[in-house]
Amino acid sequence: MTNQERPIEILAPAGGRESFLAAVAAGADAVYCGLKNFSARMEADNFALGELAGLTELAHTKGVRVHIALNTMLKNSELDRTGRMIDRLQRFVHPDALIIQDPGVAALARQAGYTGELHLSTLANCSFPAGLSLVREHLHIDRVVVPRELTIDELKQMAAACPPDLDLEIFVHGALCYAVSGRCYWSSFLGGRSGLRGRCVQPCRRMYDQAGSKDRFFSCRDLGLDVLVRPVASIPQVRSWKIEGRKKGPHYVFYTVKAYRLLRDHGNEPASRKMALELLGMALSRKTSHYAFLSQRKVVPIVQNEDTGSGLFMGTVQGGGRRVWFSPRARLLSGDLLRIGYEDQPWHRTLRIRRAVPKKGRLDIPCGEGRPAPKGSPVFLIDRREPELSKLISELGKELQSIPHQEIESSDFRVKPPKVWRPVRVKGRQGNTTELRVFRQLPTVERKGPPMGTWVVPGQERKIPRALVARTWWWLPPVIWPDREKVWEQAVTSLVNRGARTLVVNAPWQMGLFEASMNCRIWAGPFCNIANPLAIQALKDLGAAGVIVSPELAGPDFLALPGRSPLPLGVVINGIWPLCISRIKATHLKSGEPFTSPKRESAWTVSYGDLFWTFPNWFLDIREKKQELIKAGYQLFVHMRERIPKNVEIKDRPGLWNWDLKLL
Repeated sequence: MTNQERPIEILAPAGGRESFLAAVAAGADAVYCGLKNFSARMEADNFALGELAGLTELAHTKGVRVHIALNTMLKNSELDRTGRMIDRLQRFVHPDALIIQDPGVAALARQAGYTGELHLSTLANCSFPAGLSLVREHLHIDRVVVPRELTIDELKQMAAACPPDLDLEIFVHGALCYAVSGRCYWSSFLGGRSGLRGRCVQPCRRMYDQAGSKDRFFSCRDLGLDVLVRPVASIPQVRSWKIEGRKKGPHYVFYTVKAYRLLRDHGNEPASRKMALELLGMALSRKTSHYAFLSQRKVVPIVQNEDTGSGLFMGTVQGGGRRVWFSPRARLLSGDLLRIGYEDQPWHRTLRIRRAVPKKGRLDIPCGEGRPAPKGSPVFLIDRREPELSKLISELGKELQSIPHQEIESSDFRVKPPKVWRPVRVKGRQGNTTELRVFRQLPTVERKGPPMGTWVVPGQERKIPRALVARTWWWLPPVIWPDREKVWEQAVTSLVNRGARTLVVNAPWQMGLFEASMNCRIWAGPFCNIANPLAIQALKDLGAAGVIVSPELAGPDFLALPGRSPLPLGVVINGIWPLCISRIKATHLKSGEPFTSPKRESAWTVSYGDLFWTFPNWFLDIREKKQELIKAGYQLFVHMRERIPKNVEIKDRPGLWNWDLKLL
């Protein structure tokens, strides 16, 4: 069935009850939402199971599908609890789809009896065509959410490679992360609040200083494809247009859904396109960018000295001291929600107003106990309650109340663990461990001793002696884009033909670059973000010989894994680990030059191939825990070696990352 015969799904976000009802009122075809746990937007209000059961039943009576986000990296200790959650979802909520990031959750869902669709989150980074068949065949995924960074030409490449029973979902509107999804560790570095687990504190939105120039070098405009979605309608594999925004209010949800419905149904009519743009202009989001969508007109969505705060700019704070006020640029309604300043400023706050304020009127800002906002601080309108929308939500709320409350029973589900791998014991030897130093470029003189690793640069293998090729561990990049897939396929083939014995993939789907006949060993690298035995089993089923686990884990999580793992494990024990990896860089950010946060944390950005890496000026270093890790059963210890710019001073600070913390 073509898209013309079956309309493209408009998929709306819902972080709370009113936003869910606003999506239904606006005519969304599907709503995606999260639970109180295991969602990649844990800072949204999210839903309890009982509340979600009623909302899902209401949505189904309106012909609206419900997708539940379970798209976080799971720790070993969370498998039983997640399985019980899925069991209860299946029995009492009946969602149409689960959105997952962790490859182990696919098997967990089936163990728990889930029978609906499985959608692979953009956090899983299935970013190139060869991975799609792998995803469908081995994980039985029904839909892949593709990265926001793809051009329309790359999207067509992905669509052309889609198996007939696999759909694609694209983002059409909403917040843009600077980093590639699933490739950001910045927030986790700041105290265990992992973006891969929905706890991001958005350090990319903050102010940084580089050589006296202060700016928000990493804060992006929102994505807004608006009228550019029209050519996507002719790609039959693209089944869903996704609107980002589970932390947004009902006003945003209602207007964006209305706009994209117009563009889908009447996008060929100039009057409808104009009306859709007007609706998007009323949605209270940041300024938008088409980003990389147009191959010939790519846009870096970071603009120097431009405001990138969310919401509609309404004016600036006037007055001073504890008597501050502002004059709005447009009429404010009773119930409007304002945001004063930016989240990284000490005077940042939100304010719900209780009475209407005319355009150019005066609204006094109560200071409360906090620090008052200084003169000139921006004020944004981030949500509002128009009488018409409030009425629609109220009417749906009454229908919701008429649905009998459902008691959500407990679950006794227990995960069936995979068979544990046991090392071969050699008489007279205490353990069998390997130290691996991974360089950006191999040393020019071959060294004796432990094997070395290096990041693959296509073509470099032809300049290296075959003996060195054979004993080197060859690391593939954390992201491969569709327009470079053939280059990487050829690089893998050339390496294996020249005798490479061990290659390291940094997304599970990079296994799709290898032919079954290739005589080599494949390890899953640390960028695969693996943290539980079921995910390790998924990598084993794909053909991995070992796994280097996620470096984000806390100490107990590290130590518990080998005793439950179906494969030998490795760990990054020392080196410079990136804060994030991106496809873009602000034009005014100087490569290789340090920049500093207000808390005096320094970092630098450098390009390798078609990716921009941002590194902190301190080492990840858990070498003092090595004996504990050996005792737990780790076999491989990885040291990441990076070129440190001459003007970057490495800070002497503990490098334990989350070892002594609880990974949130």
